[in-house]
Amino acid sequence: MSGLGESIAVGVEEEFHVVDLETRHLVPRAESLLERLPQERFTHELQRSVVESNSRPYVRLEDLGHDLTALRRTVVEAADGLGLGIVAAGTVPLVDRAALKVSPDARYEKMLEDYQLLTREQLICGAQVHVDVANRDLAVEVAHRVARWLPPLLALSASSPYWMGADSGYASSRTLVWQRWPTTGPVRHFSSAAEYDRMVADLVRSGVISDPGMIYFDVRPSAHVSTVEMRMCDACPRVEDVLLLAGVFRALVMRELEAIENDGPVQQEISMELVRAATWRAARSGLEGALVDPADGTARPAAEVIRRMLDDLRPQLSATGDWEAVTTLAEYAIGRGSSADRQRQILAHGGTFADVVDRLVAATRSDGWQAEFGGPIPRLTTELLEDYRAVQDEAVIEGIVREPYQPVFQILDKLGSAELCRREALRDARMSETGMTFNAEGQDGPQDRGPGRESAENDRKMPLDLVPRLIAGDDWTKISGGLPQRVRALEAFLRDVYGRREVIKDRVIPAWIVDESPGYRPAGWRVHSAAIRASVAGLDVARDGAGRWVVLEDNLRVPSGIGYAVGNRRTAVHALPELDRAGVLDPEGAAGLLREALLAASPASDPVLGVVTSGPVDPAYYEHRTLAEEMGAVLAEPGDLSVRDGAVYAAGRRVDLLYRRIDEDDLLGGPLGPALLEAVESGALTLANAPGNGVADDKSLYRYVPRLIDYYLGERPLLANVPTYLCREPEDREQVLDRLPELVVKPVDGYGGQGVIIGEHASARELEQVRERILAEPERWVAQETIALSTHPTFDGERMRPHAVDLRAFVFLGKDAVVPRAALTRVAPAGSMIVNSSQGGGAKDTWLLKEGL
Repeated sequence: MSGLGESIAVGVEEEFHVVDLETRHLVPRAESLLERLPQERFTHELQRSVVESNSRPYVRLEDLGHDLTALRRTVVEAADGLGLGIVAAGTVPLVDRAALKVSPDARYEKMLEDYQLLTREQLICGAQVHVDVANRDLAVEVAHRVARWLPPLLALSASSPYWMGADSGYASSRTLVWQRWPTTGPVRHFSSAAEYDRMVADLVRSGVISDPGMIYFDVRPSAHVSTVEMRMCDACPRVEDVLLLAGVFRALVMRELEAIENDGPVQQEISMELVRAATWRAARSGLEGALVDPADGTARPAAEVIRRMLDDLRPQLSATGDWEAVTTLAEYAIGRGSSADRQRQILAHGGTFADVVDRLVAATRSDGWQAEFGGPIPRLTTELLEDYRAVQDEAVIEGIVREPYQPVFQILDKLGSAELCRREALRDARMSETGMTFNAEGQDGPQDRGPGRESAENDRKMPLDLVPRLIAGDDWTKISGGLPQRVRALEAFLRDVYGRREVIKDRVIPAWIVDESPGYRPAGWRVHSAAIRASVAGLDVARDGAGRWVVLEDNLRVPSGIGYAVGNRRTAVHALPELDRAGVLDPEGAAGLLREALLAASPASDPVLGVVTSGPVDPAYYEHRTLAEEMGAVLAEPGDLSVRDGAVYAAGRRVDLLYRRIDEDDLLGGPLGPALLEAVESGALTLANAPGNGVADDKSLYRYVPRLIDYYLGERPLLANVPTYLCREPEDREQVLDRLPELVVKPVDGYGGQGVIIGEHASARELEQVRERILAEPERWVAQETIALSTHPTFDGERMRPHAVDLRAFVFLGKDAVVPRAALTRVAPAGSMIVNSSQGGGAKDTWLLKEGL
């Protein structure tokens, strides 16, 4: 597997019947209901008795479950105010067709004219699952490959035994109604998206369908986004069954994507005729009879077919972290039987169709799925989160506080805003005592040196928000596993480009990436061959709204933040001791790990460590001083250094290794520079990090890091890059100029967020100015796809407001690559996406949860 499968997002569209709670009949009240619902999440359908919800895409099934639950709560609460009920099922048994009409839409009215009975009897609801793929060519290929595996999913969803007031004899009568349309069923193999689109165009030209939106195949590529969509399943009364379908379908898609990537053929091709027959069998029997086993085309009990299928999908379900949840949900579904069978049991025990509708309304309201994910999650009512609105928040999803945050917000709400303000005063006093301040007017300096202090006159408390950020244990495992891979590849790259330059000779990267890099330095050639060049790396990662983690930047010059990550915890514990931090990794000990890595870079038998800083004027001086104290290192400024007989002394004490917390040009550009370089070249002094490292964290090189991982390590990247365009390349430049309002444009040599233009937030004048700069000096600019950073609740003195966040994690490269249990969450100012402290950003205490939490 590529290692990125766990980043594939999945989303769901659910259709809901609208019923009258007195008559239990379908009613054409969707319009009045939609007036009370957010337009971006709900829409109308063909029949006025149906409302559709659209989830956001998520990587975690748990997050998808919260979103689906919130959407159901929203539509149910709106319906309650109108005396209506909401039913998630393929059909409802009580229908007065004379009272129903199609939605007032020109397209739907044309469909009624053309298709007559099919349109009038489209009184059915389904659940559609979307899974991310890289492009439509893949979506078309995958759509054909997965078709044979979908009938068991139909059986799991079967919830429509009744049609027009009678038992249809089928577990999914919806499927029979649906398959009457001319463009349903499994899709044949197409060689490309272009060939598929020609087929669709031919169907439209034939007049059989009026537009491409009438392609109703069981699984199809989306026409608008890069997803493959399963449309075969009934709507499900229980959210847990929808999550089961989403988890299994994503695993099926992943398996086929891996096979395509490895040039694998379709597993034992089965005819589309047999797939159609298997679909009929699933619609007829549900979970209560035999199904056609997709693996070999033979009839087997439904439970056996489903368990065999899940066993085959174990690698993919394990990669997404879904194995335990999906298999548990599957066993529950098998044990309960299909919704169709449960509905029939109501009538078998003397109930009525009205009782069936009541049971479906009740099941649709329930969110009991969460028991499989750690227990019921009630909506937490808190004054601090009043009017909290966030699209892609890590702690709150559609008004629901995620389970890990529940204990935190219960305590914060109990304290209240006035007490939290008092705790912030305790925080500030603690910061003053420890010197955790920074100059608000200063700049972070090259390589984002981070918050610190410049002078007593301009000191200000670092904006440390007291609401902790929680990083799930499995997320931290992915991050801490993927970052060392990047650093090992970049270390190999640095040794190469200041050596044999094989990476250029082999045409892995163009020569200009190195030769024209603002971070390329002749001093890099003078680093001793045995030295570790990137002893300390700070890599910035971000979580998007779907829950994917991507790397934003690699910092290998003088990355700051490790001292602040530890200091934030100490300060937060002092200000909020009530919070239960059981299960949270302790960041203490990071300085010891840093010391071990630094000493491993020196060839001396018993090396003496020094930390070189520009002194109290440096923005990050607090960190320099704190780390030097905790590592037992000599803290020195450039004026405290001297070279005698080839040996380097700091404040009168000989040092073998200098942890450089000062820009290399400032350190080596002075009178002592030549002597220091001679000591570095001879091996008498090790500089960590080495001069010339800027060539490895250049924003142009960033685009090529996945290639470097493959070239130097022979591995696939474990963490994804943001798609990046180099403006000096004509094709890239043309695309950037055409899409400026959609992209983020950065200067190649920028730092601290300076010069960054976020297209969607920029004015017309700003976009025109950056266009002129790109045209004048294209080599100085790169552009990236906009990553909508996740947000996090941040206290503003009265209540919580969402602020964008990212995460700086660290890799210490010594004998081995070590990731300390300390990471720095950086917080953007309100309304901004730039987290750097020089732009007014702050920080949070970051809770790295243990695996399984």
